[in-house]
Amino acid sequence: MPLYHILILALIQGITEFLPISSSGHLILFPQLTGMQDQGVALDVAVHVGTLFAVMLYFRDDVVSVLRGMPDMIRGRFETEGARMAGLLAVATVPVILFGLILKVTGLIDAMRSVAVIGWAMLGFGIVLYITDKKGPETRAAEGWNLRDAIILGLWQAVALIPGTSRSGSTITGARFLGFERHDAARLSMLMSIPTIIASGAITALDLVETANARAAIDGAIGAAISFVAALVALKLMMRFLAAVSFTPYVIYRIALGVFLLWLAYS
Repeated sequence: MPLYHILILALIQGITEFLPISSSGHLILFPQLTGMQDQGVALDVAVHVGTLFAVMLYFRDDVVSVLRGMPDMIRGRFETEGARMAGLLAVATVPVILFGLILKVTGLIDAMRSVAVIGWAMLGFGIVLYITDKKGPETRAAEGWNLRDAIILGLWQAVALIPGTSRSGSTITGARFLGFERHDAARLSMLMSIPTIIASGAITALDLVETANARAAIDGAIGAAISFVAALVALKLMMRFLAAVSFTPYVIYRIALGVFLLWLAYS
């Protein structure tokens, strides 16, 4: 695959993964709208690995706390903040794994990779994010996350399997609906992405075992490195941006793109 193609795809993934505008939707749209070769599963996995390392680095204190708490969580002890967070993240990841496997086995996951589906999801869930962000109270912090919240946000995350919905946008919407402050809603969404990316990457990587080769490995390494840098920059900017501004700029982008895609799909 040409280097510029890898560069574009890695930048798309890195910039859009943690913004509420759907990275998967953009990755699907790129070959469909440009006529360029589909990047394939291998590069998709690689650029997701890059964004995984970016979010783990940015939230390294939380990640270390969760890792330290995992042994206690496994033993069923949730006295420490790390063990409690590890348990809640595990609960929130279950719905997306179950629904993801169902979509994969039934073939529905491929059937949804269309411009029309992405357009409706961009538009519809963009409006939902706007309403929830404007109407939702900002009375709760991430430290007050509980089992009920984890289940609800896990279901919101499963909904994001629809291309164009946005995993971060969906979970942030759910967190704002539950009354979390904007910064804390984004923080919970980003932490939830870690086990989700690991799980989806592991499942997808199973399809690559028989087709792995040196060229694909090199392309993947380049893509992962670029997406890591792009994701880290985008994540830092968004978290700082939320201190002063709402999610409205992302909503405007989603609505504009959604309308354009629906025009393309039905014209």
